[in-house]
Amino acid sequence: MKSPTLSVIVPMFNEEDNVFPLYNELKLVLEETLKKNIISAYEVIVINDGSTDRTQPMLETLSINEKDLSVIQFRKNFGQTPALKAGFSKAKGDLIVTMDGDMQNDPRDIPRLIEKIERYDVVSGWRVNRRDKFGKRVSSRIMNSLRQILIGDHLHDYGCSLKIYRKECSKDLQLFGELHRYITAYLHIRGYKIGELKVNHRPRFKGKTKYNLKRGLNGIFDLFYLKFWASYSTRPLHFFGRLGFYQWLLAFLIAIEQIIKALVINELKFGPLLALASLLVMTGLLFIMFGFMFEIMSRLYFKEEEIYSVKKII
Repeated sequence: MKSPTLSVIVPMFNEEDNVFPLYNELKLVLEETLKKNIISAYEVIVINDGSTDRTQPMLETLSINEKDLSVIQFRKNFGQTPALKAGFSKAKGDLIVTMDGDMQNDPRDIPRLIEKIERYDVVSGWRVNRRDKFGKRVSSRIMNSLRQILIGDHLHDYGCSLKIYRKECSKDLQLFGELHRYITAYLHIRGYKIGELKVNHRPRFKGKTKYNLKRGLNGIFDLFYLKFWASYSTRPLHFFGRLGFYQWLLAFLIAIEQIIKALVINELKFGPLLALASLLVMTGLLFIMFGFMFEIMSRLYFKEEEIYSVKKII
């Protein structure tokens, strides 16, 4: 069979010290892979995500002599998810590799990823020996555990940017917000077969990390959104209706308790518990109304979108 073509997508933001070293290392690996007939052709797509340093002029200098290099320059910093979306839309390869531009991902793992994907639709890197700071490792472990509980994809390292996809995966991706963290989770929900490979992880020698507390919190919110979308996007009334029903049930139990108490002591006062019961009745009604509204919105949305994913037609 003909060897597959390969596209490598590399988002960059203020990585002027890593542009030349990363590309030279990446090209060396890709050329060796090409000579071994593991791939038949390759392209490298670098997305400059609104860098404010010398990243763009250095990329333009590289592109003059490198016919296999494409550079997409954003007008400002939009974030990693839009950068990956732009890369996926331009990629022409049968296989697509994504990796960070900070040189912490090792290009020498790419041939191993190509070999592994023969049995999967997506293969995600697993940074067994992470070379990050302690705080980042701890927060990542917490998020990995939370994601496994909510999504159930059983990956050890969702945050590793070094991944390889079959081309058809990109056609099923809906990338927005900051969902780049959960691409494998989204594809798992859509029914794609996800694999994992232990990869080398290197310390950052140059440049500054872009990770901070704000990004960590955003990751938690995105995870809850993804869980909601996976479970209730086509039936939001079930989610909001249950929340409303549970509030009505709690209000009913409080009312019963207050009635029994009144019968025992022959006194019924409108106190905090009855006020809470009244509030729960109103908020429960609001949740059910929200459910009906979101149900109508979801039906309008899925009128144009498919709620399934086809692997092949024979």
